[in-house]
Amino acid sequence: MKLEQGEKVLLVEDNISSALVYRSYMEPEYEVTVAYTGQEAQAAFVAGHFAAAVIDIHLPDTSGLALMATLIAKDPGLPVIIMTSDSATDVVVEAMRLGARDFLAKPFDKARLRVTLNNCLKARKLTAMVEHYEKTATRQGLHNMIGASLPMQAVYQIIESAASSRATVFITGESGTGKELCAEAIHRESNRSSKPWVALNCAAIPRDLIESEIFGHTKGAFTGAVTSREGAASRAHGGTLFLDEIGEMPLDMQSKLLRLLQSGTFTPVGSSKEFKVDIRFICATNRDPLEEVARGRFREDLYYRLHVIPIQMPALRERGKDCLLIANRLLKEFSADEGKSFKRFDDETQAFMLRYPWPGNVRELSNVVRNIIVLNDAEVVTLPMLPAMILDATRAVKPQEQAPAPVPDAPPVQAAIPAGQEGVTLNDLQYAMQTKNHHEQIIRPLWLEEKEVIERAIAICGGNIPKAAAFLDISASTIYRKKQQWESASPA
Repeated sequence: MKLEQGEKVLLVEDNISSALVYRSYMEPEYEVTVAYTGQEAQAAFVAGHFAAAVIDIHLPDTSGLALMATLIAKDPGLPVIIMTSDSATDVVVEAMRLGARDFLAKPFDKARLRVTLNNCLKARKLTAMVEHYEKTATRQGLHNMIGASLPMQAVYQIIESAASSRATVFITGESGTGKELCAEAIHRESNRSSKPWVALNCAAIPRDLIESEIFGHTKGAFTGAVTSREGAASRAHGGTLFLDEIGEMPLDMQSKLLRLLQSGTFTPVGSSKEFKVDIRFICATNRDPLEEVARGRFREDLYYRLHVIPIQMPALRERGKDCLLIANRLLKEFSADEGKSFKRFDDETQAFMLRYPWPGNVRELSNVVRNIIVLNDAEVVTLPMLPAMILDATRAVKPQEQAPAPVPDAPPVQAAIPAGQEGVTLNDLQYAMQTKNHHEQIIRPLWLEEKEVIERAIAICGGNIPKAAAFLDISASTIYRKKQQWESASPA
């Protein structure tokens, strides 16, 4: 876990020479504030926020343990390291019982102090991360987004972290995954939520009109411009401008957008006057932006200007039971809209929905639910109510891509029943022999399944192993150990 440079540490040591030495041990990695008494320490603590405190157990006006208790009461998560020249067991036990995270027996060297302090700060960050995860892990959605799966929890965390910033967000994902809902959630979480939200689909605007749509135009600027018109950039001033399908934007327009991003200024079509705006940009595409750059269809400088905070929207097939959460919400909403009485999906339909790959993602699911409600009326959705196109597409899937089907009955096997298995029928043995090879193909070793789950979690967390460990409810050391085992087991 990466520690932030310049985190503030409170050092409480009454011996001036020792305080200077200990401060030199921690600087310049940490910003150290020195207090020589308990009273000075409390005043410094009130004046500023500290990531950790290193306290001598013996102070001229109070005990280090009493001071520690006072500071922890004000900041329950504060890591405190107690310094003592008395390493008696009862002193150490009492310090730890009262809330000390660790202790240092004097004399100690620079390496010992830095390692102890680093470990305490890492533990605090990880604890905060786990607490945040536990608080949000059962979240069913964010604003208009619906989903409780791990990939969506990661998306929610990025949205909350990025919302308060002005940094540009670049959302990628397959068509229908909810990229615009994600962008709108960022706007609604930000301090610009009360300001304009302007969404523009670059793919839906004719190439010769896109500049006018974004920057506006003056009267007579081109044929058909009978009045002046304000563009999206002006309307989004103070708020957020969302450019959907930005990969469809013509190259010449990309250079003009780059200027707007860099300078915050633009000139309407047909005008010589320059306008300055304050806009938070969010863009999205269902293409691979780096591939578009490599093919010369997207400016590299614009890509790096936009690609500050990336968000990858997961496909619906990667979100587990989220499809049922979404389907039930849509069923309720659409039933009310259409005046129908649908209340739920039966078990067979739910099982089908979990198996179906949903190539059109949430948009396809929404269309399917709407189709069911418009063409049927009942309290329970059954499998035959699903559109024929969906059912036919599933039947057309190659046999090896379908879930394993029961092996059909075959002529009786002329074989003796093994001793001790007299209750087993010949048909049972026939089925077992026919499915043995198939099961060997679809049931993989547990360590391989575990490896894929862990590696996927690490990828979702951007390579941050402690964060992935927190999500998986295991320790980071477990992941490091398993990775070492996998690497040692790999052929050279």
